[in-house]
Amino acid sequence: MGAFILRRTGVMILTAICLTIVVFFLTNLFPNLEKLAKTQGNARMSDEEVVSWLDRNGYGGPMLFRYGEWLGVMPGWTREDPETGEITGRCIDFGTDPADAPTRCGLLQGDLGFSTVSDEDVANVLPGRLLLTLKLMGWAFGLMVPAALLVGVLAGMREGSRLDRSLSTLSIASTATPEYVSGVIFIVLFASTTAGVSGALTEWGWLGGDGWLGDRRTLFLGSARSAMEDITFWNFTLPVVTIALYGMGYIARMTRASMAEVMTAQYIRTARLKGVSFRNIVLKHALRNALIAPFTVIMLQFPWLLTGVVIVETLFNYNGFGWTMVQAASNNDIELLLACSIVAVFVVLLTQLISDIGYVFLNPRIRIS
Repeated sequence: MGAFILRRTGVMILTAICLTIVVFFLTNLFPNLEKLAKTQGNARMSDEEVVSWLDRNGYGGPMLFRYGEWLGVMPGWTREDPETGEITGRCIDFGTDPADAPTRCGLLQGDLGFSTVSDEDVANVLPGRLLLTLKLMGWAFGLMVPAALLVGVLAGMREGSRLDRSLSTLSIASTATPEYVSGVIFIVLFASTTAGVSGALTEWGWLGGDGWLGDRRTLFLGSARSAMEDITFWNFTLPVVTIALYGMGYIARMTRASMAEVMTAQYIRTARLKGVSFRNIVLKHALRNALIAPFTVIMLQFPWLLTGVVIVETLFNYNGFGWTMVQAASNNDIELLLACSIVAVFVVLLTQLISDIGYVFLNPRIRIS
C-alpha cells in the first residue's frame, strides 16, 4: 500500500507541475499582459510604452524564467529606477528595505502575489472565499449523496419495475438539466411573487401579512448574499438544491447499475434459496458490494462541484470561490486567477488520490493484486 501511495503521489506532483505550466502560460499571453498594462497605466499606451511598462513591472523576459519566479525556484526580479534610484521587485514589499527582502518568493514559499485590481494579498483573499464555498459544497454534498444512494438502491433492487423506471427517468432528467437552467427555474417558481409557487401562495394568503408562512413575500430568497453572514433555510435552500440536483442523477444512475448487477450475482441467488429475507439480502449482502463503484463517482464529484459553484455562486450572487474566479477572469486579475487555478488543480488531484486509495480499501481484489 505504501508503494502504491508513493507512486500515485509522484504522478500527482508531475501532473500538478504540468498543469501549472499550462495555466501560467495561458494567463500570461501577451494580449492579457497588454490589457493589464493599459488598465494599470494608460489606455492610450503605444506598443513601446506597453513593453516598457511590462518590463518595469516584472512581466518582461522569457516566459519560463517568469514561471520559475512565480513558482519560487528562481530569484525574484528586481528593477532600479534610473531617475530616482528606487528599487522595486517581486519580493520587495512596499516600505521594506530591499536588503532585507528574501531572494525567492513564490508558490513554494507561500507567496501568491498581490491582486492587480484591488492590491490585496491573494493569500488573504482566498481563504475567506474558500470557506464560503466549502459551506455551500458541504450542504450540497450532504443532500446529494444520501438522496442519490437512496434513489439508486431503490431503483436497482427491483430492476425493470415501475419504481425503477420512474426513478431512472427522474435521475436522467436531473442530470440533463444544467445548473443555470434549474437555478433560473427555481428562482421563478420559489423566489418570485409574480409567478410560480410563491405567486400562488401569495394569492392564497399563505405568504405576506398574516399568512400562514409569516411576513415573507416569497417562499425562498433568490439571492444568497445574506447567507455569507448568516445561513438560513430561507436564503440557502435554492443554491444548495440547484447544485445537488444536477450531481444526484449521475450518482443515482451509477448506484442503480451497480445494485442491479449485484442483485443478479450467484451469492444473492444462494441467499434467496436459503430463505434469507429480502431486507437482509439487500442490507447485509448486496449493499456493500454495490457501493464500491459509486464510491469513486462520489469522490470525483468534488472537482465537479468546483465547476458547479462557479455558475451557482454567480447566479445567486454568493461571493465564494467560484464568484471570485469569475471576477478574476473578467477583470484580467492575473495573480488572483493563477491562485484560483492552483486551488482547483490541488482539489482535483487530491480527490483523485483519495478515490484511488479508498477504492483499494473497498475492493479486496485490488488489494490482493
